Amino acid sequence: AFSGNTNADSVVYYKLQHSIKARFLRFVPLDWNPNGRIGMRIEVYGCTYRSEVVGFDGKSCLIYTFNQKLMSALKDVISLKFKTMQSDGILLHREGKNGDHITLELIKGKLSLLINLGDTKTHPSNAQINITLGSLLDDQHWHSVLIEQFNNQVNFTVDKHTHHFHAKGEFNYWDLDYEV
Repeated sequence: AFSGNTNADSVVYYKLQHSIKARFLRFVPLDWNPNGRIGMRIEVYGCTYRSEVVGFDGKSCLIYTFNQKLMSALKDVISLKFKTMQSDGILLHREGKNGDHITLELIKGKLSLLINLGDTKTHPSNAQINITLGSLLDDQHWHSVLIEQFNNQVNFTVDKHTHHFHAKGEFNYWDLDYEV
């Protein structure tokens, strides 16, 4: 983020490291601050771009099957990077036979981690954990996500901002299938 104007008359100029060619510019007002100034996002459209990554159109998905011999029941680590202009969508979903599931979902530009640890009928108080991190993650920039689980300790990290929490109950591993 760049610092902006401090008054109505001054001009703030930033020279970017690389030149940008664009067909369209979109100025998006984000929010007013207490001093009466507005935050703006500038979006660039029509740039040529070659991708070496998987792209999705909103109706497609990717299924990944883990090697069952390499699965560790004591520790799970999920790491990914994403970029999007969509403010809502599911990035990852994995579930098991006993009701355990994990979902990583973008909701209004924020990343939500939903974990269900088992059958809600057997363990109703331990049923769900919902943690939200980040904001403006729909800015077409790369964002890093890391989810680490060891016994009951879970670390959820988005762009170097980490939320540490303990899963309730006597759950030492996620009972999840081998397919994401």
